[in-house]
Amino acid sequence: MANLPNCPKCGDEYTYEDGHMFICPMCGNEWTAADAQAAAEAGIIRDANGNELADGDTV
Repeated sequence: MANLPNCPKCGDEYTYEDGHMFICPMCGNEWTAADAQAAAEAGIIRDANGNELADGDTV
């Protein structure tokens, strides 16, 4: 079985792929792989030069 992402809306692990869309049967959320990538990068904090910051870094 493919390694599919959990639903970004409800967190359910039983998602499936339909064409280029991921679908959550629990809440009905539909998203693309690009949406999943953007959501994953939304939590990354970067400095003015684009470098990823980690806990304990000073600016």
